[in-house]
Amino acid sequence: MVVDPMRPKVQNKPIGNIMDNKPMVNIMPFGMCQSLSNPTVASATSAAMGVLTPMPCIPVVAAPWAPGGQVKISNMPALLDNCKCMCNWGGNISVSMPGNVCLAEGK
Repeated sequence: MVVDPMRPKVQNKPIGNIMDNKPMVNIMPFGMCQSLSNPTVASATSAAMGVLTPMPCIPVVAAPWAPGGQVKISNMPALLDNCKCMCNWGGNISVSMPGNVCLAEGK
């Protein structure tokens, strides 16, 4: 996950908030998506005669991370290691290594 480097820092790393949920800005592509709700997966699966064909994960996120912390970072609740962000294609994006990266757990 990418956080604005101008944010307050802990151990020289900027602190995220629940609004750090922008695909290709805060949440970079990762892994392989297996959701048939994702048009690229559905299209590739159709082209493979119905054999599920995972495609690179490019998250589509419409809502902030939840639940967020009580402390405010840039006037929004802090992003904590228990926060999750829902992908529009049905997966969860969660913090797997606080202070380092976010990874998805597909459904």
